[in-house]
Amino acid sequence: MSSIPAHPLNDSTAFPALGLGTWPMDDAEARRAVAEALGLGYRLVDTAANYRNETGVGLGLTDSGVPREEIVLTTKLPGRHHGYEETLASFEQSRARLGVDYVDLYLIHWPLPRADRYVDSWKAMIKLREEGLVRSIGVSNFTAEHIERLEKETGVLPSVNQIELHPLFPQEELRAFHERKGVRTESWSPLGRGSDLLADPAIAAVADAHGVTPGQAVLRWHLQLGAVPVPKSADPVRQRQNLDVFGFELDAEQMRAIADRPHRRLGGDPEVHEEF
Repeated sequence: MSSIPAHPLNDSTAFPALGLGTWPMDDAEARRAVAEALGLGYRLVDTAANYRNETGVGLGLTDSGVPREEIVLTTKLPGRHHGYEETLASFEQSRARLGVDYVDLYLIHWPLPRADRYVDSWKAMIKLREEGLVRSIGVSNFTAEHIERLEKETGVLPSVNQIELHPLFPQEELRAFHERKGVRTESWSPLGRGSDLLADPAIAAVADAHGVTPGQAVLRWHLQLGAVPVPKSADPVRQRQNLDVFGFELDAEQMRAIADRPHRRLGGDPEVHEEF
């Protein structure tokens, strides 16, 4: 059994406080990484149709020997499949590649507001949840306005919004909105991939104070915000480090120090980013 704590989502399902990201792994790497991570105690695994590694992720689940009901498996709807019928068909393709009977969390990967079909996709995802093919439904990279529109037009709020979140881009306003609405924040690129974040002296000082790595200090920052980070790693040593963040606590000054820096987005802007 895993020792990772879990958060209750707004649909009453349990969501592990930390997970494994798999982008940009190929099938072979994802298979190995997922099996290793589950063996270490991870129980949340994150993939997407556009990662092109769902087959490997599914094989990793099987290889691990961990009972399927203990695993929270996430995948995501690609932009090219927005629309009601398109979403239902795309889900079946993902489910077949993953080799599973159901998916625990299904997300709309990007809102693509110019295409303006995300509400139709959301209605299809509600149907999938009602049919038991998906346990929880959510979104990724949605703004507060996008989420309010889903609620207005369907009456159903996402359980999760997976967003770019790290100390360079802490998303205070969107996190506060999620808190008011009961939507769980999930962090992609939690360690600021591609930046020099982990070399920052202030973060190093916080890490040294606890005898941990800068990456562990940043992951602990996410946990104390109430966000769920999904760091990617195919290295068992790094996977173990990323998991070992529940035995220390940052004080208020250390929390401020980690995010006390110029803020900037490293990924796409959901208002204009298009990924099909």
